[in-house]
Amino acid sequence: MITRLAALAAIIFFLATAFRSGWKRAETDFPNYYTAAVMVRKGIPLRDFYDWTSFQRQMNYAGVERQLGGFPPQTPVVALSLVELTGFPVQTAKQIWLVLNFGFLAATVWLLAKLTQFSVAQMTLLAFSGFASLYTNFLYGQYYVFLLLLLTLAFYCLDRGRAMAGGLLSGLAFALKLYGGPLLLYFAAKRNWRAAAGFAAAAGCAVATAVALFGWQDVHYYASQILPRGLRGENIDPYNSLNATFATFFRHLLLKEPELNPQPLWDAPWLFFFLQPFVSLSILTLSYLGLERKRMASDRHDFAWFIIVILLLSASASSYTYFLLLLPVALLLQEAEPAERVYLIVSFVALTFPLRPGWIWVYPRLWVLLGLFLVVGRRYFRALSPRLVAGALLAIAILSLLDARRQMVSYAAAPGRRFEGVALEKGAVFSSSPAVSRAGVFYQSMGKDRYVLRWLHDGQIEELAFEGHAFHPVAPSPEGPIYFELVAHGASTTMAFDPSTRKVAPAYLPDSVKASDSVSSPDGRWVAFESARNGPKQIWLRNVTSGTVELLTGGNCNSTSPVWELDSKAIIFASDCGRGIGLPALYRATVTGSSENSNLSSARASIPVFKPTGN
Repeated sequence: MITRLAALAAIIFFLATAFRSGWKRAETDFPNYYTAAVMVRKGIPLRDFYDWTSFQRQMNYAGVERQLGGFPPQTPVVALSLVELTGFPVQTAKQIWLVLNFGFLAATVWLLAKLTQFSVAQMTLLAFSGFASLYTNFLYGQYYVFLLLLLTLAFYCLDRGRAMAGGLLSGLAFALKLYGGPLLLYFAAKRNWRAAAGFAAAAGCAVATAVALFGWQDVHYYASQILPRGLRGENIDPYNSLNATFATFFRHLLLKEPELNPQPLWDAPWLFFFLQPFVSLSILTLSYLGLERKRMASDRHDFAWFIIVILLLSASASSYTYFLLLLPVALLLQEAEPAERVYLIVSFVALTFPLRPGWIWVYPRLWVLLGLFLVVGRRYFRALSPRLVAGALLAIAILSLLDARRQMVSYAAAPGRRFEGVALEKGAVFSSSPAVSRAGVFYQSMGKDRYVLRWLHDGQIEELAFEGHAFHPVAPSPEGPIYFELVAHGASTTMAFDPSTRKVAPAYLPDSVKASDSVSSPDGRWVAFESARNGPKQIWLRNVTSGTVELLTGGNCNSTSPVWELDSKAIIFASDCGRGIGLPALYRATVTGSSENSNLSSARASIPVFKPTGN
């Protein structure tokens, strides 16, 4: 009776706090999913989903005024489950989604009670012991309660001998959030080929659906450009300690980025490019071998441990992510000794508990999760011979060294290693679309709750905020004004800003300004243009006299938006190399030489710049 009353009290408390906050407050991340669903309904190309400016424009059109949003590196399929909700206003749609999520949570608790020896009341109390993580799931309108239900259903089916259904549900989880991907290796280690076939069938259906909706070229773009960088952890701010993953930890420790990570402990990119694949492959390989060799372990223990492995391997983890641990902790508690039960519950609470800001930099969640992985997996590691472990680690080290060498070649060609940074601001996540005039350099940037223009002049950076989002500044004339797109209240308007008077007013963009990926130098000798002929977007130079073409930028990343300085001696452009996908910084490349011979180099500009260190 006491347990039931405590569970009822927990439910009431949850409804009065987390559920109520999510119901009333319009917070990220639900508007991102909602906007993507609206874009699916409109038939907008998939590439625009991963372009931050295009996505923000569509978010405003969808009714979200004062909030920044984006979609990378979400899968193309993730928005489909909300398409039916796009007929409602965004907050109404979120409220419907929260009601559904409460149902998903109740179903998960009931299933876990069926799978274990615990009552529904006891399982309810276990679920609400991760209250902070559950709170953020409902506040933000996230997908993770639904994902937890899918994974719980998958194991329920596997436990009942319905391998094909379990594999299908695992494949669906993979299609939505990529977390289910390594489960294919789990099925291989368990020799459960029916489940593997179900997984492959679900993944194949997801790909076919994406191709039918968006076309093969856009799906290929996602698979070749967005997915690999997402798996490497190149998300919104890949150096932010709030993302407690090995990818972020090593990047924060070893990789210098002037705005996002100006003072790493040791600027050693070669070590970063080695450690990132080495640690991930070691965890995955040893886990696979442990499962394959430890045949006497129970299926529930195997599945629970592998879910922990998946979370440890993740390149993106926020506070709401750790609620997924409810599934493995519940499965492990049934067979655990009293001391181990205490450890499991304490670990679950610690991983879902809100952190003090001063603790974030030491990555406490990462180490708690690593400890959970090692403690739960100790029986599997004992089944591995030292010779097998040494051989596996040696092979992984060789592969990681080869991959690090390849990554270093790309890193050396990236703009951050060859050119000077322009308009650097500590913590700036987005600087793009530069426009050059005699008054200074204008560019698009992210403000607190909207896109703004920033104006680099007289040795300072000034923010120009408007009633809406300011996009794509252009300077048709060196004397001004600066034209830009203002998106507000679901409409797009061309505006003109006069630097001399600081006045802004609606305007018509001159006919001479055309949307183009190429720009001619003021002296007419050069053309700079964007091209994705080698994969990512890069900037090329064409000599008008000789017709020769040279590659200006490099790296496995995107460099875009070239503009010429007024003396035709240098180009200012945006590049997201070493940063989040589609979240660039500005660089300056000097172009010197005659019409017969050109040399591309970096040189100090007449505006504040960053002088990069050599390789």
